[in-house]
This record gives sequence, structure tokens and C-alpha cells, in this order.
Amino acid sequence: MQANVMEQKEVRTLEIWTATRIYVLATSFLALFSIVGFALYGLPFFYDFMVREFGWTRAQVTSGNAYSKLLVGPLFGFIAGWIVDRFGPRRLMLIGILMAGLALVGLATISTLGLFYFFYLFNALGYVCGGPLPNQVLLSRWFEKSRGKAMGIAYLGIGIGGAIVPLLANGLIQRLGWHSALMTLGLLMIVISFPLAFFVKEGPAARKTKPLPSEFTPLGTVFKSGAFYLLAIGSMCSIGAVGGTMQNLKLYLSLDQKLSQGSIANVLFFVLMSSIAGRLLMGWLADRFPKKFVMLLIYSIVACAIPLLFYTSSPTVLYLFAFIFGIGLGGDYMIIPLMAAEIFGVRMLGRLMGVILTADGVAEALAPMMVATMRDQTASYSLGFLLLLGLAAVGALAVSLLPRRKAE
Repeated sequence: MQANVMEQKEVRTLEIWTATRIYVLATSFLALFSIVGFALYGLPFFYDFMVREFGWTRAQVTSGNAYSKLLVGPLFGFIAGWIVDRFGPRRLMLIGILMAGLALVGLATISTLGLFYFFYLFNALGYVCGGPLPNQVLLSRWFEKSRGKAMGIAYLGIGIGGAIVPLLANGLIQRLGWHSALMTLGLLMIVISFPLAFFVKEGPAARKTKPLPSEFTPLGTVFKSGAFYLLAIGSMCSIGAVGGTMQNLKLYLSLDQKLSQGSIANVLFFVLMSSIAGRLLMGWLADRFPKKFVMLLIYSIVACAIPLLFYTSSPTVLYLFAFIFGIGLGGDYMIIPLMAAEIFGVRMLGRLMGVILTADGVAEALAPMMVATMRDQTASYSLGFLLLLGLAAVGALAVSLLPRRKAE
């Protein structure tokens, strides 16, 4: 009798544990769906409207992303990671969701560069506080053996959100104009992601009232490891290449290639739909093969896709680029925390990813603005595309030198 009672309790505990992990996955999915899918990939869809209406240059419309991330990343990236390690990701996620959503509402009302930069600053703060950093830690706490699969499923939110947003934005613009369309997207971000994040549990580690000194591993040991610098350089270069491409793609297709808004929305939809396949595939591979090789594969795919931008006047090549680049894009952001956890463990993952994501943010900020500036100065994207190709190649080289196992 007593054995049956114990068995029922164990079954009940397992059911609760499974339900909680599903809830965690849904929370991260919707947070990434909104903050990365809608905001990061949605805002560039409005850049060409700002160029036409306000007379701004390509460098100016991409500089909001650049300056805000250069300011926010170094100042708040490590602090955000420290907060997550000490107090858990939930509170930071809630703040981030509100800031990111309200930033889009504010950007819908601007007409001057000053206000543009001001609200883009809030968007960057929302990304740091509610985006990949807290979600990577939340998922790493709740999942161990299937961490790669969990990351892949949660990061589908980025792909699905990013795939939906150009079609949704184009439809809203046709009906409401671009100002009201952007405001609607900001409000939707809060409605979609805030409720689940409000009730999510921090993770199994959060059951302890206070972290033990032995559990709060000093981060200084990481900075003595060559693997850390290879990982940072590799991720910076590849994220710079991906960010530089995505931030300029709408401008390039609209203002240079003269494609219609509907055609561009379809291309961007195809890129982000391919990224969904990339996330699933790379998450599956990361659970079965050395993560170093999976990371190298992803970075190589990005490097192979960028040269196709020179030939996108052909619709066939344009969609071939969208497919290949989307696969690389899907795995790019997801593989970094998996590789960091593989080499350095999860006890310091929040602080470590705070540092790495800060470095990545610098690259993601500078690369798009550099490409746009080259276009403004030379009336061609050729030099910019070559820069992106070089970044992707350097990233792949750095990853090839990483160790396969946990650093000693």
C-alpha cells in the first residue's frame, strides 16, 4: 500500500515537472517571438519608409541600432548577466518585455533623429533584459540532457515571429500606414509575451534561498582561457555578418533593387521560415554531435550564403540566398550558449553570456552601420557585402580552433 502511494507521488511529481518545463518552453518561445522576432527583425522593415519620409540616409536609419547597442551592451550586458545568476531571469524578462514593446510604440511617433535614438535605446535595453540572455539561462536551468532540443524549440519563436512580422507589417501598413502599424506591433509584443513570463518559475536552482559561495563560480578563471576569446571572436564575427545582412536587406531590396513591398515581405518571410528549419536541424545536431562541429557548420553556411547577394537581381538566386542564409541564421544565435555551456558549464552561464552577448552586440551594432555607410559613400553595396563575407570567414576560422570538451 505504502509502495503504491510512493509510486503515485513520483508519477505526480514527474507530471508536474513535465508540465512546468513545457510552460518554461512556451514562455521563452513567446518572449523570443516578440523581442527578437518582432522587434529585431520587424524594425528594419520600416527603415525605407523613414528614409523616404524624413530624408534620412541609410547610415542614419541603421545608426539607431548601432548607437543604442554600443551604449547599452557594455553598460548593462554584464550587469544583466550578474542579476540573472543571482536573482533569476524572471524579473529581468518582465522589465525587458515592457521596454521593448513600448520602444516600438515610441518609434511610431517620432519625426526627429533625437527621438529616434531615444526610443531605440529603450529597444536595446529591452533586448538585453528580456531577450536571449535571460531565456538562455532559464532554459539551461530547466533542461540538461535535451538542452539543445529545448533551445531549438524555444528559438523557433524568433523564426516564426520574424517570418510573420514582414507579412503582418505589410498588411498593417496597407491599412493603417507605417506609423500605426509599428505602434500596433509594439503593443502586440507586450500582450503576447508578458502574461506567461509573469508566472514562470526561475528554475530548479531557484528553490534554494541563497546561492552557496561554492556555487557562485568566479568568472575570472574564464578570462584566462584561450577558448573564451576564440568563442567571443567567432560569435562576434558571425553575429556581425548576420546582423549586417539583415539590417540592410530591406533597404537593399527596396531602394536598390526596386522590389515591391509585397515581394520583399515574401523574401523576408522565406528567410525566417528557413531559419526555423535551421534551428530545428542545428538543435538536433547539437544533441548528437560535438557542438564545435555544429557551430562550424553554421558559420560556414553563413559565409557561403553572403556572396549570393551579388546576384540577387535574379529571383532564383534571391530565393536560394534566402534559403541558405535562413538555415545559417536559424542556428547562429542558438549555438552560442550551447557551446559556452559545453566548454565552461552552467553555473556562470548568465555572467558569461552577459559578456559574450555584450561583445556580440558591439559587432551587431557596428556591422550594419558600416555596410550602410559604405553604400552611402560608394552608391553600391559591393564593399559592404565583401566586409560581411570577411567577417563570416573569420568567425568560422575562430570556431575551428575551439576545444571540443570542457576547458580545464
